[in-house]
Parts: sequence; structure tokens; C-alpha cells
Amino acid sequence: MALLWAGFAVAALVSVALVLRRPDRLSDLHIYHGALADLRAGRPLYGYVAANGGPFTYPPFAALVLWPITTVALGVVEAVWLAATCAAVVALAVPVGRALGTGRAGQPMPAVAVLLMLSAPVQSNLRFGQVSIFLVLLALLDGMGRPSRVRGVLVGVAAAIKLTPLLFVVYFLVCGRYRDAARAAATFVACGALALAILPGESLTYWAGTVTETSRIGNLASLGNQSVHGMLLRLGLPDDALPLVWAALVVVVCAVALFRARQLAGQGRPGHAVVLVGCATVAASPVSWTHHQVWPVLAAMLLIGAAGVTRRLAGAALLTSMLLSLGVVLGPVSMRPGVQFLFENARTLGVCLLCLAGFGAVAVAVRPARRAALRRAWLRVGVAAAGILAFFAVQPLPAGADPTFKAYGPEEVANPRYFFVCRSPAECADFGTGAPVTFDTRTEKTKVRVNGVVSAQVDRLEYHSAPGGPPRSIPLLATYPGVRTFSFRSATMTHGRLVAYAADGRELATYDDELAAALARRG
Repeated sequence: MALLWAGFAVAALVSVALVLRRPDRLSDLHIYHGALADLRAGRPLYGYVAANGGPFTYPPFAALVLWPITTVALGVVEAVWLAATCAAVVALAVPVGRALGTGRAGQPMPAVAVLLMLSAPVQSNLRFGQVSIFLVLLALLDGMGRPSRVRGVLVGVAAAIKLTPLLFVVYFLVCGRYRDAARAAATFVACGALALAILPGESLTYWAGTVTETSRIGNLASLGNQSVHGMLLRLGLPDDALPLVWAALVVVVCAVALFRARQLAGQGRPGHAVVLVGCATVAASPVSWTHHQVWPVLAAMLLIGAAGVTRRLAGAALLTSMLLSLGVVLGPVSMRPGVQFLFENARTLGVCLLCLAGFGAVAVAVRPARRAALRRAWLRVGVAAAGILAFFAVQPLPAGADPTFKAYGPEEVANPRYFFVCRSPAECADFGTGAPVTFDTRTEKTKVRVNGVVSAQVDRLEYHSAPGGPPRSIPLLATYPGVRTFSFRSATMTHGRLVAYAADGRELATYDDELAAALARRG
């Protein structure tokens, strides 16, 4: 055990050292500090914009909690925050190690701490200086705590800082813990009322509109957002269908997860129940960045420590997805866009499957005589699910889903893999035919690359992945004197359309059949 704790110490020290070497280190902590410094100076909290474009996105009560960081030097705040994050990892490892119940007192705790420290969510908390890991700790301790007159208060405080822990109030109600639910709800309201009394203007601004402005949080379709909402955005659903599909999936995932959690709590496994509800918050939230995804790491370790090969393999798969970015690591071997989509959304899919299966809560609750039949039923379900995933994996993605799209900038012009149609002013001049856009394509296993030259009359170039979908802006690069080139890649061009516009907004030319022909050559 001492060796494992030594390993944790080394991992923590190396992680902190790497964070401090980054030029963008602790960027979210700097946003907290800058926004609160503005607030102290009389400027609006939600009007603050950091140098990297990031605003303050938390409820006003969070500003009260974070207020002390403006009273000391920023360097001191950074050091204390990093140390507190490492301490939170240890604090999380203690109850999770106990929940594993291996019979070896204290043995799982350092292993849990090491794996947590190495996971992408904890590394992201360290890198950005995030509050997420502290909120997970508050909810975990409150959910697993013994009955007391204050149980539920920590969940209320966590929800007042970030809204997603409110799902734990529903969990308390489902489990019949009505007093805990009442205390959590009352604490949440009291924290909001305190913020309203001290920061009335900011409170009104937040609750009257800022709370619904998800665009302030960033590009929700980016791969870092591993929530159901983020996956559906990447899937390219129509704007009118997205809210309904998302709401339906969230209701199903949360309802099943809460039902499973109640079963687990009834079996004397409160740690598993709380972690399951935490995973449901990751799936249900409109945005779940990497630093929000601590709950699935805890779930993976609980699965690995469970009885049964199936659970352990599922835990290992989930933990692997939380340690590595499968979309990046396995991208070179993903032969189809559908496979790449599964890799890039592995965390979302894993969390949703966990919420539906619930650590196999049903299997523990039935009598031994029925477990064999239940195992056979689960085997049939697993085979059917594998068949569905395999079918999806070999299909081309919907036209609006383009997880590999990227438009290249001037810093990548020297790469012949991206800019291949011409490599000098003379070559580019000869390549251009006088048409608004002249381009060529190259096909690879998981993507198609487009590189070309535009004429002087082209002012703007856009690529549409799907009819009616939002266009992608393609940078026009002054690569050589008198010559402008462009390059981008896309997973599929089945419905791709490249449109060139003049300075007055007129459409000069549209290229769609040519892009479809490139896809045909690829096949």
C-alpha cells in the first residue's frame, strides 16, 4: 500500500509540474479571479470576458464562495488550488475504496487515487483550475453519509454553485429520504437568497437570462462535450427535432438510473447508488466537459472491483475511455465514419449504458435460482446491443454529422498532406483555371481532403455538410503573392456543398456533384 501511495505522490507532483509549464495553465481559475476582481471594482460579473474569450458562467452564489481568491496574490491562489485538487482526489478515493468492499482494509484507496489522478477528468481539473472535482466530492460525501440532521446540505451547496447536482434531490425523493431532499432544496434556495441579498444585480441578470445562454459556455458540438446533448449535436439532428429527442433520451436515462440507484441503495450499496446518479448528471447536462466527467471514472473503478467477468470487462472498457481519448488514439484504424463516431463518443455511450444497467443492480436482488436465467437474458440483450452497434458502425454518418471536419490555417500550409494541389506561386497560378474555385480531393480511410485555389472575385468560401445545416467557414489563405488557397477535411461528402460568395454576398458558384464524385472515388 505504501508503494501505491508513493506512486500517487509521484503522479500528483508530475501532473502539477506539467500544468505549471503550460502557458495556458489554470485558465478557468484565472477567469474566476478576473471576474471577481471586476466585480470588486464595480463592474458587472457576467460582463467579464477573459483574454481567451471565456466568461464567468456559474450562478452568483459561486462568486460568493470564490470571493476569498481575490484577497491574496494570484500565485498563492494557484498553488493552494492545485494542492486542494490533489487533496480532493484522495478524499474521493477514501469512500470509493470503502465501497469496493474487497476485504483488504485500505488497500483499494491508493489504487483508486492513482487511477483518478491519471484520468483525463482529473488532469483537466488540474490543467484548468476547475471547481468540478470539489462539487463531485460534496455530492458523494452527502449521498453516502450516515443519517444526520445535516445530510443533504452539501448537495444543496453544490447545486447552488453548479445546477446539475439538483438531480440528487430527486434521488433523495425516489429513495424516500424526504428530509434529506428538503434540506438540500432549502439549502439551495437559501444560498440563492443570500446571493440575491448581497449581489442583487448579478442575481437578476443570471436568473433572468444568463442561465439559459449555453452559447457562453463554448462550442457545445465539440468533442469535449461528452453529454447526450453534445453527441446529438455532432450527430447532425435537425434543429427542430433536437430538443425533443434530447429531452426524451434524458428522461429515459435519468429515470432508469434513479430506479437502479434506489435498488442499489436498498441493497446496502449507497456508494454505487450515488455514483450512478452522478453519472446520470453527466449524461443529462447540456454540457459535460472533460473536467465534469469525474463520476464515470469512479463508476469504472466500482465495476472493476465488482464480482463477475462481465462487470470487470465493462469497467475496464469505461476506464480506458476515461484515461484515453479513443477518437484520437484509434482514429488511424477506424475504417468507417460510423466507427470513428463511436470512438469519439465512447464516453457518452459508456455513461448511458451504465445508467441503464446500473452496476447490474437487478442481478444482485434476485434469488440464486433465477440468476442463471437472468444471465442468459442479459447475454441475449448484450448480443442484440452488439449487433445494433455493429450495424451502426458500418453505416455512413448522417450528412450533418462531421466529427472529423477541420479547416486548415496558415500555420499548416507547409504540410504537403493538407496542401497538395500546388507548392509554389507558379504551380498555383497554373492550377487555377479562372473559375471561382478550382480544387482537387484526396481520399483516406476515414476522411476526404479538399485543397484548392480561389480567384480574386471570391470573398468568402463556405462548406455545408448537410442541407439546411449550419455552414462551415473555410479560411482563404494568402499563401503566395497574388494567390489564395484553402484546405479542409470532412468525414463524408455525400451531401457536401462548397459555395463561393462575392464581396456583395452574391453566390458565385456551388460545387456539390464534384464533392460527391470524390466520395464515389473513395468507395
